[in-house]
Amino acid sequence: MLVLTVIQGPDKGRTFELPDAEPQLVGRSSEALPLADNTVSRRHAELTPDSGLWYIRDLGSQNGTFVNGQKIAGRTQLRAGDQIRTGATLFVFGRSRERSDLDTVRLVPASQMDSAVQRAIASNEDSVLLSDEDPAQHATDHLRILYRITALTARAPDQEELLKAVMDVVFEEFRPERGVIALIDQGDLSTMQPAVVRYAENEGADKPEKQAPPAQQPTAQQPSAQQSTGQKGAARQIQVSRSIVQHVVAKGEGVLCSNAMTDPRFKGTDNSLGDSIARLNIRSAICAPIRARDRTFGVLYIDCSSAHRTFTSEQLALLNAIGQHAGLAMANAELYAQKLQGERLAAMGETVASLSHSIKNILQGLRSGADVVELGLKKGDLQVSTGGWGILKRNLDRIMSLTMNMLAYSRPRTLEVELTRVNALLDDCAALIRDKCSSRGVGLIIDAEADMPPVPLDAGQMHQAIMNLLTNAVEAVEPNTGVVTVKAGFRPAGTRQRDGSRSSVGELSIRVQDNGPGVPAEMHKRVFEPFFSTKGLRGTGLGLAVTKRIVELHAGRIELLSHPDRGATFTIILPIDPAHMDPSATAQSNKPQQEARRFM
Repeated sequence: MLVLTVIQGPDKGRTFELPDAEPQLVGRSSEALPLADNTVSRRHAELTPDSGLWYIRDLGSQNGTFVNGQKIAGRTQLRAGDQIRTGATLFVFGRSRERSDLDTVRLVPASQMDSAVQRAIASNEDSVLLSDEDPAQHATDHLRILYRITALTARAPDQEELLKAVMDVVFEEFRPERGVIALIDQGDLSTMQPAVVRYAENEGADKPEKQAPPAQQPTAQQPSAQQSTGQKGAARQIQVSRSIVQHVVAKGEGVLCSNAMTDPRFKGTDNSLGDSIARLNIRSAICAPIRARDRTFGVLYIDCSSAHRTFTSEQLALLNAIGQHAGLAMANAELYAQKLQGERLAAMGETVASLSHSIKNILQGLRSGADVVELGLKKGDLQVSTGGWGILKRNLDRIMSLTMNMLAYSRPRTLEVELTRVNALLDDCAALIRDKCSSRGVGLIIDAEADMPPVPLDAGQMHQAIMNLLTNAVEAVEPNTGVVTVKAGFRPAGTRQRDGSRSSVGELSIRVQDNGPGVPAEMHKRVFEPFFSTKGLRGTGLGLAVTKRIVELHAGRIELLSHPDRGATFTIILPIDPAHMDPSATAQSNKPQQEARRFM
């Protein structure tokens, strides 16, 4: 007895028997096939038997009736294995399980082996659901294969790796003699390029190589290291029938041909056999589109020439589903690439806007300073010119700092590590910022351990990181009352830690502390983002981002501790490998009087 099995929708799992010679109504008001699907009309479609065949027609439903993914406009004949969609419900039309044993073995006379078996299935979203005369019989295998394909596409590898993995699954499950995945551009066969080519292990061992006539068949060179053939290490070509590929791309449907040599769909207007099918001796072939929505990315083609090996309609449905999954993965990859490009353009626009704003402010400062200098020169007043020069110098320092931070943040940097005396590095930073401290009346205290040995780090980049922290601290405190303290210490490897264990590496810490207003707690996570600034027009938002990047290049970390009205403390912590140190060389050897120094 024929049945309708619901494989998708609210009634999933239900089976409806179709009595012989009795028309059946499909819809919510049907007594024989009642559905709980609200997207199905009360009288949606009608199933009618006629001379041993079954037909379906739509009854003017709101959402239409689809057979194998195509909307029907009139009376349509059904065959075992067809998929019927009404609303959100998907049926499979087939035989009941009681007859499954009779369909297991089929005797086919040898004289019929060369007759065409015509079967085509549209490639669309319904292709992911496989049809079968007995859906439960092959469901486990089909779901297992689709799960493998889904797992491949979910990992989102690059396109080449994805297609190679898809072909691996196809050869394992279908066991063809030859296989090709070819990509095309907007359905134009002249742009078809083979992406993956594969041969079976024993294919071609006893066969002479066939050469394709020029401009007749697309060919693909086979890399000997990637595909196994009967002629190992030899460069070979696989030849794909243009007739079959043209049909698949033009119709957007998967095609099963067995025997392809006698299939009338691939004959010309003069009834002559299409281009390469006869010459290639293709007896059984499946070609499925790699398709997503309305776009065809390419085709997935497999074939064999043995008269004892033919593909089935179930394998056609399965290959259609594989092509659909691969197409969706490629479409998603394109959307992801477009999203990344959009994000890059947005980030670029934000960067340009932020930099333009900062540079504009600096240029305004330079112009103001230049105007004051010019005014002093016209009046012959050196004091006025000196004040203008101070404005010029401050803004020159700002644009120099901005430029250096831009280079440090945008350019990939490698560390140039050398043994560096941290005390000397801090003294150099203090000397550079001394004038700024003096002009604002800010106290600067350098408190570094006197016996710190030289440590391996990139002195130039760490100098920039410390200068960024010092500049922020000096600008954060109040003039004449502000104090900035820099403390540095070294803990050698083997020092006992809080949990009682001993560290395997040394640790350098540099702490920059100020008595300013501090950083609000809600901003702690954002202060290290590029172009985020709490200093208004005076800041570029790059200093702390660059400092964090430099510290992380040294495999270290930077920490922020802040309390309202008690200032902020930024601490750089760097791991130091003892194998790259000379413990006998200490800062004490060159600086016998290392102690806390105060700069004003």
